[in-house]
Amino acid sequence: MIDTIGMEAVEAMFDALDDVAFFVKDRDGRYLSINRTMVRRCGVRHKKDVLGKTALELFPRALAETYLAQDRKVIDQGAPIDKQLELHIYPGRSRGWCITKKVPLFGKAGEVVGLIGTSQDLGLLDDLHPAYRQIARIAQHISEHYQHNISLAALAEEAGLSLSRVERLFQKVFQHSPRQLLVQCRLSAARALIERNPAAKIADIAYECGYTDHSAFSRQFKSYVGMSPTAYGMHMKNSA
Repeated sequence: MIDTIGMEAVEAMFDALDDVAFFVKDRDGRYLSINRTMVRRCGVRHKKDVLGKTALELFPRALAETYLAQDRKVIDQGAPIDKQLELHIYPGRSRGWCITKKVPLFGKAGEVVGLIGTSQDLGLLDDLHPAYRQIARIAQHISEHYQHNISLAALAEEAGLSLSRVERLFQKVFQHSPRQLLVQCRLSAARALIERNPAAKIADIAYECGYTDHSAFSRQFKSYVGMSPTAYGMHMKNSA
């Protein structure tokens, strides 16, 4: 069960942000806490019209199933989702892009009891900025195939965009280059693997996450997490 102490204060803080939707969900994807921006995004009048419901009850089915699939990844794998570019349908059926972040919430026994997330509106309508659909597809491909050798030039060509345009749009949307997004996806996956199995061989984890250079993986992981993969594995063992 999610501890609600202090949740009202957190919710009130996010109520002041007009371009950021805030939400907390339980293991079944039901909304437990939201801010006012989330209320507006759902096209309802009050928070009570959202609380206790799932995405399937609030959004078009195709979008809702995408959100729920993300939720299951976060909850079942304990794997955070960061800087996920998504299309949303707003009240009045207008379309807009946002960047979503979701992280698991852990109970006292270390089990995942739900998730907490934010979704920041970009204010860029798909009809006016059609290139963002291609960027979303490239970002999705990177997030789903990070363990493979990815050719950004090939993805740009497939999207009908120049490589330089893809890189500029990535910087504008994510404040990251495509390469940085790829590294982030790989390191997030590596961190989740170590958390699930602290005794796993670091070389095996590096390979599974798309690294062929073990030392490069260790350097990037330490920069990302603050400690080496081996030290992080020991930390997870000791805290279990």
